[in-house]
Amino acid sequence: MSLHRRHLLRAGAVGLGLGVSGWFNTLVRAADSPKRKRQCILLWMNGGPSTIDLWDLKPDHDNGGPFKPIKTNSPGLMIGEHLPEVAKFGDRLAVLRGMSTKEGDHSRATYLMRTGSLPVGGIQFPSLGGLLSKELGDPKAELPNAVSIAPQRFFNNDAFGPGFLGPNHAPLMVADNIFQNEGQTVDVEKSLKVQNLDRPADVSKEHADARLELLRHMQADFTAGRPGSISTAHSAAYDRATRLMTSDAGKVFDLSQEKDAVRDKYGRNLFGQGCLLARRLIEKGVAFVEVNLGNWDTHNENFTNVMRLCGTLDKAWAALMADLKDRGLLDSTLIVWMGEFGRTPKINAGKGRDHFPAAWATVLAGGGIQGGQAVGKTSKDGTTVEDRPTSTADLLATACAALGLDYTKQNLSNVGRPIPLAEKGAQVVKEVVA
Repeated sequence: MSLHRRHLLRAGAVGLGLGVSGWFNTLVRAADSPKRKRQCILLWMNGGPSTIDLWDLKPDHDNGGPFKPIKTNSPGLMIGEHLPEVAKFGDRLAVLRGMSTKEGDHSRATYLMRTGSLPVGGIQFPSLGGLLSKELGDPKAELPNAVSIAPQRFFNNDAFGPGFLGPNHAPLMVADNIFQNEGQTVDVEKSLKVQNLDRPADVSKEHADARLELLRHMQADFTAGRPGSISTAHSAAYDRATRLMTSDAGKVFDLSQEKDAVRDKYGRNLFGQGCLLARRLIEKGVAFVEVNLGNWDTHNENFTNVMRLCGTLDKAWAALMADLKDRGLLDSTLIVWMGEFGRTPKINAGKGRDHFPAAWATVLAGGGIQGGQAVGKTSKDGTTVEDRPTSTADLLATACAALGLDYTKQNLSNVGRPIPLAEKGAQVVKEVVA
């Protein structure tokens, strides 16, 4: 970010109730700082994307199907033909073609890829959003430190939460479990707004302030009589919620403030407008934002469905990177693209592909990443990893390195066991870290 430009970047934390996910704060800082703190966007492809049709095509084998690879703006890096706009940012992409994760069940694989671990010994592992809220966020700002846009949590609800880090690091859920299938109409603008932030019309500001002050006193009395982490977290949650409600920070969720041309560029759908919201949140300093795109479970008519999904993905992702670049934010924002696993190289009788965690791909882009390359290699038929196998722990360690974090750092779990950010034995894919 150029030193002569000044922005006040504010983000924050608001708490967790039964119907409202925990929110948190990021930094309040001047952007003329010589070293901007890094942030992260996760593009989560719910259902398991067919990476053999997107990032690691096999046009000379029967397993390859009808799609062809195309050139990117980086010499030597080829990707799927249905991502032509993303291809223009090939120099910012690092494709990890050696992913091998061994979990083919949606629930377990979702938990693994989103937390870095499998369920074990009663430990409540935090999601990536909760983890980065703690590591990159600040509890004193007005916006959440982590926001999850259009999450589809039916495979594994626990994979989206803060785990043992507690409700202070629970992501704010926006458009939670709202689906937009082909041909389905969704009120996108309404869905992406945080509900119940505005004061009721029949309640004056003075009365609202008095009620909040009474609530604070009641909370203080309750906490004093019941000391402990649960009551403390409960009080902090309400304090952060009221902070967001009584500030102008919530306006970031109002996409009507954007020009029609900008909104059209992202695509007038839940994922496209979710990516636009992600850009707005990153611009305000939020540490972690994820945008979810579902319907990748292509057991039938894989190629028709992948082509359709790419129409949504390609436009929105390219617009997101272009906007981040234009605003000087791409170099400080890590983008992680992944789902819970890939799809089988062998095409089934329904012209689909089934679950396949043995050999697939993820993508890292933007801040902290040396782009323009693919690391790892699968066999000619796509069934095995022949070079540079990459585990979930390796991917998480690499993301941590790109964000300037020590992946060996430990947090104390709910059972008193210290847990590192990435599992012991993780190896950073050093070639892709800038």
